[in-house]
Amino acid sequence: MVQLRSRRLKVASEEAATGFLYEQGWTDGLPVVVPTPDRVEAMLAGTRRRPEDLIGLIPPAMGKATVEKMAINAVMAGCLPSYLPVVIAALEAMVAPEFVLARVQATTNPVAPLAVVNGPIRQKLDINCGHNALGQGRQSNATIGRAIRLILSNIGGAIPGVTDMATLGQPAKYTFCLGENEEALPTTWPPLHVEKGLPPRPAR
Repeated sequence: MVQLRSRRLKVASEEAATGFLYEQGWTDGLPVVVPTPDRVEAMLAGTRRRPEDLIGLIPPAMGKATVEKMAINAVMAGCLPSYLPVVIAALEAMVAPEFVLARVQATTNPVAPLAVVNGPIRQKLDINCGHNALGQGRQSNATIGRAIRLILSNIGGAIPGVTDMATLGQPAKYTFCLGENEEALPTTWPPLHVEKGLPPRPAR
């Protein structure tokens, strides 16, 4: 059994919990899955990382993004446990100094981090890489991007009108995730992993 460290709150019912989470400002405005201990433990089964492992500090609040806290937000977003490693990898990239996440979080521009998923994990998780890749229809695209946004808000403290100063915002601030259509790339356009310095994958 996983030893959870996060604070626990008691509410009268799951329906009441949904309203409570919204009132606390812990949702994106849409209904969320209530992160019960059982659900969080099930989510953590999707990674080999320990719940207490620190992925990084998320601005502007410099909140500690532990694997457990990220799993809680992934539950709320509707992720499957198999999606959690992708969420963690995305946040690892975003807390790298060169990403300058503090500016992304607090700017007046309507920006949102785009998660581009590369490699065989795309097929394994059924991530849309083709038609309507940024639209509706795939649980993976929708919930991975949504989990990232909830983490940026709940752990990072990017609160609209308080620290997130986007003047208008945009729908991508709910979820913004797609897979790279690596198989359809022209030969002159290297896939993302090659562009970042990794070797090409062997031809099948």
